[in-house]
Amino acid sequence: MTSPSSRLVSLDVFRGLAIASMILVNTPGSWSHVYPPLLHAEWHGFTPTDLVFPAFLFIAGAAMAFSLHKYHTGTAIDTALYLRILRRCALLFTLGLFLNSFGFIWKNWPSPDFRDLRILGVLQRISLAYLGGSLLVLNLKWRGLWIATVGILLLYWLILMAVPVPGVGIGSLTPEGNVAGYVDRLILGASHLYTPNFDPEGLLSTLPSIATVLLGYFTGNWLRDQPRTSRTSGGLVMFGLGLVIVGALWGLVFPINKQLWTSSYVLYSGGWSLLLLAACYELIEVRQIRRWSFPLQVMGMNAIFVFVASGIGVRILYYTQIGSGEEAPSTYAWLYETLFVPWAGALNGSLLFAIANILIWYVVLYGLYRKGWFLKL
Repeated sequence: MTSPSSRLVSLDVFRGLAIASMILVNTPGSWSHVYPPLLHAEWHGFTPTDLVFPAFLFIAGAAMAFSLHKYHTGTAIDTALYLRILRRCALLFTLGLFLNSFGFIWKNWPSPDFRDLRILGVLQRISLAYLGGSLLVLNLKWRGLWIATVGILLLYWLILMAVPVPGVGIGSLTPEGNVAGYVDRLILGASHLYTPNFDPEGLLSTLPSIATVLLGYFTGNWLRDQPRTSRTSGGLVMFGLGLVIVGALWGLVFPINKQLWTSSYVLYSGGWSLLLLAACYELIEVRQIRRWSFPLQVMGMNAIFVFVASGIGVRILYYTQIGSGEEAPSTYAWLYETLFVPWAGALNGSLLFAIANILIWYVVLYGLYRKGWFLKL
């Protein structure tokens, strides 16, 4: 762990907002009692929850604009830089595999069986999208980057709508018949996916997520050269509204779909990310109203650590029990039903359980912040 380098505070706050939202939507007391905005769209469509993951990738791209800027302006690139990027991405991918395998290890120690291990996941997508985005940034000039971004989105649209799936045909965007699911089943095997038919963080659908990273990169690079004024915030709003409108219009023929990570979804979610960043930028960088944002800043400065640690913590609560016998509840369910349901009810108790998770992890992260410990891969 090392001390963080100087950075744009609003980027940390936005990252913190994304990671806090991830915990909020991933740890309800009961999945049977969740307010609709805190659930993903069942398939086509968009809810506030569907913004969380792309916002995290967007902000990773924005931060990339600061960490890799000198290499995009003519500084020679040495092999060591590529090795650092590969190392970081490999560690992220490995952490994701570890989270996926945690249950296998816990339940079957000392002889876990990984034959049905899910290979991909959230951290794996972050790893692959960051790797793809950074390689493009380091090897293409500005015009090439814009062409690559547009090309990725158009190519993915063409693949999903024009490439035939055996036994289905072309243009199917159903969970069972889409091309992305077929590619994952062909390459990874059905037993290694989130469901036998489809993985929402699959291989082919990782391609457009690279475009999400690049949208963040373009934004971060633009912010580097702008004065910290309301006019800059207004520029973010203008670009954000433009992407929301274009994404919504494209969605009429290529539906907005988080699980498929459709091209329309990339633009629509990217637009909303810009609007949220504009709000953070205006309050924090322009008006210097920062007190409200400090907890989010603390969480944003150790985002990967809290994602992994909270994931391990939740799994331990799921796999341990209070009492004995087949009817004994998991520790997770017992805490929810004992500490929250009696006084808040099932629905509000489920929400408060998730909020309690955020507060607990904030306390942990604040302790790390006070010591100056920040996990950097």
